[in-house]
Amino acid sequence: MDKKKEYTLAPIQLDTYRSLREVVSDALRQAIKDGRLSPGQRLREITLADTLGVSRTPIREAIRQLEQEGFVVMVPRRGTYVADISLKDIAQVFEIRGALEELAAGLAAERITTEELECLERILVEINGYIERDEFERIVDADVRFHDVLYHASRNQRLVDILHNLREQMLRFRSISMHYPGRLTATWEEHRQMVENIAAHNSSMARKVAKRHMENSEKTLLKGIREDKKSLQQWKKWYHDAIKE
Repeated sequence: MDKKKEYTLAPIQLDTYRSLREVVSDALRQAIKDGRLSPGQRLREITLADTLGVSRTPIREAIRQLEQEGFVVMVPRRGTYVADISLKDIAQVFEIRGALEELAAGLAAERITTEELECLERILVEINGYIERDEFERIVDADVRFHDVLYHASRNQRLVDILHNLREQMLRFRSISMHYPGRLTATWEEHRQMVENIAAHNSSMARKVAKRHMENSEKTLLKGIREDKKSLQQWKKWYHDAIKE
């Protein structure tokens, strides 16, 4: 097999505003989220460099970055693999993220501007329309924008950065969660309640709604993964292959 065809990736397009490492990191991160690089798949620097049309240096730097973000794992003397996340890992990420989402909603209720509040309300209207038309990709995009506005309304950049990192680790599972029967409508209603309490500057209730939203999101995702036998089989195969090598 032609090693260049081992990965379903296209040569990267140079971005004059960002470093090559950032462009390569984004390309690999997106490929993992999209499933073009699957859980347990080995990442070979030389092959990736040939496929993306770059040298090995930015590949190596990008892999280090993705390891810090939890997208890949480096096994000593065995190589680098696309990471999967166990059910325990997911629970731990949600435990941290839940507390921080709760904090962000509470701070937003205290610090949000009129413009940011109007933006949240407009996005809610958008999402409702996308749900009715079953436009999944637009729902995902609008949901990301909704949380970005909410995070920035907290006026705490460190909190924003941490939440972005935790959210990135969960994005590969968004399809399982969002396609679970009834979850999209429930998510919209939880978002509506959150905006309602933020608009009323009710920090305590905004926190409670955010906490309930994350708890429901976690429960739905774990249900979906347990019911998705293929996902579990992929994880088990990766795990056993990794420990046997």
